[in-house]
Amino acid sequence: MSGFTNQQQNRMRSLPSVHKLAYHPAIVNWREEYSYTAEEVTALAQQLIEQERKRLLSGEGEPQECHQNIDDWVMQLKEAVEKLHTPSIVPVINGTGIILHTNLGRAVLSERAVEQMVQVARSYSNLEYNVAAGSRGSRHELVEHLVTRITGAEAAMVVNNNAAAVFLILRELAKGREVLISRGQLVEIGGSFRISEIMEESGAILREVGTTNKTHPYDYERAISSETALVMRVHTSNFTITGFTEEVRLPELVQIAHSRELPVYEDLGSGVLYDLAGHGIGQEPVASAVIKAGADVISFSGDKLLGGPQAGIIAGKSELINRLKKNQLARILRVDKVTLAALEATLLAYLKPELAIKEIPTLRAILTPADEIKARVYAFAGRLKEQTHIEVRICKGESEVGGGTLPGVRLPTWTAAIRCASMSTASLEKAFRRYQPAIIGRVQDDWFILDFRTIHHSQEGTILLAINQIVDP
Repeated sequence: MSGFTNQQQNRMRSLPSVHKLAYHPAIVNWREEYSYTAEEVTALAQQLIEQERKRLLSGEGEPQECHQNIDDWVMQLKEAVEKLHTPSIVPVINGTGIILHTNLGRAVLSERAVEQMVQVARSYSNLEYNVAAGSRGSRHELVEHLVTRITGAEAAMVVNNNAAAVFLILRELAKGREVLISRGQLVEIGGSFRISEIMEESGAILREVGTTNKTHPYDYERAISSETALVMRVHTSNFTITGFTEEVRLPELVQIAHSRELPVYEDLGSGVLYDLAGHGIGQEPVASAVIKAGADVISFSGDKLLGGPQAGIIAGKSELINRLKKNQLARILRVDKVTLAALEATLLAYLKPELAIKEIPTLRAILTPADEIKARVYAFAGRLKEQTHIEVRICKGESEVGGGTLPGVRLPTWTAAIRCASMSTASLEKAFRRYQPAIIGRVQDDWFILDFRTIHHSQEGTILLAINQIVDP
């Protein structure tokens, strides 16, 4: 053990044996009480000790305080076993004001969608069985009729996300050939995925036209050649370019492409089925309007502005959609029965726009008037008056839609700013975050901020209980 400090050498010698830790009387009694197996407890004991051994051998700092004696090791082992048996993905309360928070799971599903998922998950289903005909069916047909009715497209299919949809479309319709796209539309979406790189992986050849801020009709006309397979348009749903700009409108682009017998594909990204622009919120094009304007194929996400589960929805001309369905990648990228159940329930609400606003949490959160949020915040603060350790301020604020959608759109909101005399704001935020369920807010100017646009009224009681337990345990 030369090269190690005396403290490190002593710590290495004092590491407990796996058997001593796994069969410590406190562990054995606890394991039998909760019906954990000796094998899994022993394996985790070995893992914990080996991790500490490697840490010390690498010279990374001093021995951890939690490993000073056998009682500490027992506690660590219990925590490791309990963590193994605890679900990793759990509900949280979103007080950030970001409606489609990617890190918090994006769209919250409607009650109808959740109920349909549960029903389909707990029993056999007609996923690929035509009950009426008594023969094999296609999972594509389950929601295709809804997508086509809502968008006006001839045919549709669903894959596991919009990035997959982009890849499949480019692979089938343009592999080995050129795809024209404006330089100003070469976007990067979440997780550092870039349109240009997805195109390269698909086997299609990128042909940039125009400039970053200006693209003219003649840029496309000059670029079209015998090698051109597809004209692609990407809606820049996660950023805006302002100032000295110009782009080719879809009807004109369709005319240029169709005159040369080329299809036009528009990647809509966020996917809007309800006209938010009609409420003065953003400028997202509605999918049905894009189809009506002549796009041959469109694709968009299911878990963004649509308010459904993660999915990539493709709609367009029957000839092109049928080619996509027959591509071998369609099987690789397909969605499961639970996702289809949630998507179908979500799409059903869109058959009646007023029902979509009422049922779909994403639309409801976007369209909730600020005055309604204000009333809830004041009522919430009123219930905290008797809590002497808490200081609460009611403040105007701005919410974001998030999820790479509606860039620049800020929704007026009201927030509760909380401070505690007995603990720092950083400690308060940490306590909320570690509460069960976790309550996620933000710290600003030494206040813990909760935006009630993203907090459901049914969660307010949980937050009040958390405050009482955290501040006055």
